[in-house]
Amino acid sequence: MKMKLSFVTASIIAAVLASQSFQLEAKIPFFGAESSEQMPSLAPMLENVTPAVVNINVAGNRQVRQRVPDAFQQFFGQGEMRREQPFSALGSGVIIDAAKGYVVTNSHVINQADEIQVTLKDGRTFKAKKIGEDPESDIALLQIDAEKLTALKIADSDALRVGDFTIAIGNPFGLGQTVTSGIVSALGRGGLNIEKYEDFIQTDAAINSGNSGGALVNLRGELIGINTAILGPNGGNIGIGFAIPSNMMKNLVDQIIESGEVKRGVLGIEGSDLSADLAQGMNVKQTKGVFVGRVTPDSGADKAGLKAGDVIVSINGKTISSMSELRARVGTLGVGKSVKLGVLREDKQINFDVKLTSADQANTSAGEMHRMLVGASFSNGKTVDGEPGVVISKIENGSIAARLGLEEGDVIIGIGRIKVNNISELREILTRAKGVVALQIQREDTVLYKLIQ
Repeated sequence: MKMKLSFVTASIIAAVLASQSFQLEAKIPFFGAESSEQMPSLAPMLENVTPAVVNINVAGNRQVRQRVPDAFQQFFGQGEMRREQPFSALGSGVIIDAAKGYVVTNSHVINQADEIQVTLKDGRTFKAKKIGEDPESDIALLQIDAEKLTALKIADSDALRVGDFTIAIGNPFGLGQTVTSGIVSALGRGGLNIEKYEDFIQTDAAINSGNSGGALVNLRGELIGINTAILGPNGGNIGIGFAIPSNMMKNLVDQIIESGEVKRGVLGIEGSDLSADLAQGMNVKQTKGVFVGRVTPDSGADKAGLKAGDVIVSINGKTISSMSELRARVGTLGVGKSVKLGVLREDKQINFDVKLTSADQANTSAGEMHRMLVGASFSNGKTVDGEPGVVISKIENGSIAARLGLEEGDVIIGIGRIKVNNISELREILTRAKGVVALQIQREDTVLYKLIQ
């Protein structure tokens, strides 16, 4: 009996020791620990990082749309009217260059703002200048004239793995600088219809309203993403937040610094996600990638040798799982940049070097985009308010477009809720659209919708 008790006791002690050993190995690393008695803490790292994260306050006048009341439609016609309304908003930003005072934030944080103020952690407040923005990817670059700034080192977001620790820093609900922690929940998230170019880092670090534009960092205090969106009721956190990868942000910011805008490049293909049914039908063993349905003549893809039926499986050595991921990675690179595509053709992988061409393909015919637009001629232009869009420069009498009610001078500014800035974007959306599509049109100072199918 004593022998049995001793054996059981020894087993328990061994199990406890093994458990303690595992727990010690699994601990969060020490940061700045001076002795083994100190508790593990992120405080030393955060003390160096948080001065680089700023609060942003904006104010201005925003145009709002209002449906024309029934009683006034005989005077103003059907549709919407615009009026200006004052607004103020809060957000966050990240200093990425201390010497030049560059601050990165989300485009939606400073959208239509007349005044932008940046407040540092030490309480100093500066008026910010907008250098440029890219609403399609939700990135904006500001500049402040200040000394003794702290900037974050930018990490390689392509090196991230699911399970890596993350720290989110921002200004939720205007409370002031707040820090939350979590892990990388997923990578390459797209298809959320939050932005046009989506290749998000998903994290369960708490992100709330006001965190937009703030920093997502790793345990070394390096910037891995710009917090941009959440999924949750009433702007509250439920453990699903999204950040723009740091590599994507840097590509866009470099273009803004160089030219004041993003000059987006394109491959020159039309494609779709490689589904299981499509892979079986095309006798392709790969289950993830982008199926090339069409190659635009004289495009970069055409000149490089890509063909319809190819399956794109990687870009610059990074695996590609979907069309949205490919679109986001290509769409954040500038015109003239080259990318290396890994392509499956007849079960053989071939690499192609593709030089990105301009996204402005003004020679695209209306009929190629949609059968209901036959008879219309397009050009890139602006509304009377200076908003970019696609101008209907000509309508043929008796054409389908004329019968639809389109008029010369109309400016297509969106498809449903997706903003359209140029012909290339219009063509891209329409070629992917299914079912009924709502053309958002500005006619002089009125906004109206035309349904096409």
